[in-house]
Amino acid sequence: METLNYGIILNAPIQKVWDLLWNEETYAEWTQFFSVGSKFKTDWKIGGKTYFLDANENGMVSTIKSLQEPTEIVFSHLGVVHNGIEDTKSKDVEEWSGAEESYFLRGIDENTTELRAIIHTLDEYKDHMNTGFHKGFEWLKKLAEA
Repeated sequence: METLNYGIILNAPIQKVWDLLWNEETYAEWTQFFSVGSKFKTDWKIGGKTYFLDANENGMVSTIKSLQEPTEIVFSHLGVVHNGIEDTKSKDVEEWSGAEESYFLRGIDENTTELRAIIHTLDEYKDHMNTGFHKGFEWLKKLAEA
């Protein structure tokens, strides 16, 4: 498992950046570089269920480990969802189950925010994550600064 770290400075208030990250419509925009039609569903509860899904409703099932709006959210990935069936126990899933995806926002001043994402991933997904986060964060910057 590798730990990858992404960061960007946005000329926008911290709450606006948070809202752009997690609003259903804008989430689909900045995450299009991972998978077109990306979406997420969550109950916003620590220990609850969060789903990161593609356009076909397949993807990952996760939980929120930490939530401090608008400065921090930490997801722990539990398994996969395929054709509506959750798999949190197979050998393939056990290899990466518990991997975290964390977002940290820091207000530099009232109109400038530092956004950082720290993720754990398997080596085979490193290039995909690099492309998704670099392009996605640049897209988010355009949205935030518009």
